[in-house]
Amino acid sequence: MKDKKEIFKEIDIHLLMDKKPSDYLSRLFEDEFVSKTYPFTMINDLKKIEQNRKYHPEGDVFTHTLMVVDEAASRREKSKDPRVFMWAAFLHDIGKAPTTRVTEGRVTSYNHEKFGSKMAYEFLKEFTDDDEFIKKVVAMVRWHMEALYVIKNMAFSSIGEMLKEVSLDEIALLNLCDRIGRGDMSDEKVRDEMKGIKMFVEKCKEYKGHKT
Repeated sequence: MKDKKEIFKEIDIHLLMDKKPSDYLSRLFEDEFVSKTYPFTMINDLKKIEQNRKYHPEGDVFTHTLMVVDEAASRREKSKDPRVFMWAAFLHDIGKAPTTRVTEGRVTSYNHEKFGSKMAYEFLKEFTDDDEFIKKVVAMVRWHMEALYVIKNMAFSSIGEMLKEVSLDEIALLNLCDRIGRGDMSDEKVRDEMKGIKMFVEKCKEYKGHKT
């Protein structure tokens, strides 16, 4: 039986090397030892977390996570830090387990990015003492919803704080994978999401221009 750190190293390799890391990850989390061993339980719990089918026709958060990871794998050559980028894709919605609520049939996961950043730290700290790597992944998880907030001009968006912690190009790439990595994505929907991310980048650059 492999120990936890060996499994972590295997995940690391598959995230960086596989064309479709989801093939390995889906098999891995069928293993009883993995699914019941902390901190992998944080990921396995996502199988039970439903999402708003309007935005996530693919269903539960675990399924969405695998789709985002595959999207990220198809674009990881565009990342300046592929390891951070791929782990951020894998852990981006880890905070949905404790934050998801169903109220009158409406599914919400408010502040899952903030809860998720803390959980991502706890998860990674079990396996590595590379504090810089952990810090970068945690920041990506923390800000992975910002594109949506900026595009919709929400009052609680915080471009300035985000740009202190993450690269604009990296967080935009992660946001694109998050938006595309879901069910029922037609070519038109993909184009719309790409336009939205472009708008996000332009707004952030405009903000930076005003601050310089």
